Amino acid sequence: MAEIVLFHHVQGLTDGVRAFADDLRAGGHTVHTPDLFEGQVTTSIEDGMALRGDIGGDVLDERADRAVADLPASLVYAGFSFGVGAAQRLAQTRPGARGALLYEACYPITGEWAFGPWPDGLPVQVHGMDADEFFALEGDLDAARELAATANRGAGEGVGELFVYPGDRHLFADRSLPSYDADAAALLLERTRAFLDRLG
Repeated sequence: MAEIVLFHHVQGLTDGVRAFADDLRAGGHTVHTPDLFEGQVTTSIEDGMALRGDIGGDVLDERADRAVADLPASLVYAGFSFGVGAAQRLAQTRPGARGALLYEACYPITGEWAFGPWPDGLPVQVHGMDADEFFALEGDLDAARELAATANRGAGEGVGELFVYPGDRHLFADRSLPSYDADAAALLLERTRAFLDRLG
């Protein structure tokens, strides 16, 4: 079974994020859900982005680092949207990662915004909707394609996976939000479980 750190999206550690973590725990996995906003939950993406700006990126990075400091090296890093920043950064820079699950966001692995090269052989799944303005229309989908191809290069198919769902919803796997899409969320969860099962 895997030990997972799941970072919340920009609206905070919502009931929907907690419920998703519980779904993974039901499969026998250990899931940690750090609260980078320290109890604050917003009612909109815009308010969440304002809160993120008020807290500041350096503080948020420090909180993410503290959240994993006492955990084993062999973690699976997962994140929803804003939380992908912490998950992907740690997967790429903290030695020992077992895998990465990137939901509705993806950072480039080359260029000025990159955290560095993708670790050889590190499994990754990226999920997002094909008309989501934050994922498909802001460059994340292109970054995800590059990441999946890079992860597969020399390591065999299936190390890097990209799943694109029809629709324009952001945060579609959070059942506590109006953007929730039950069918897409169920498929995302099924694919996530299969990914974790392959890790052993």
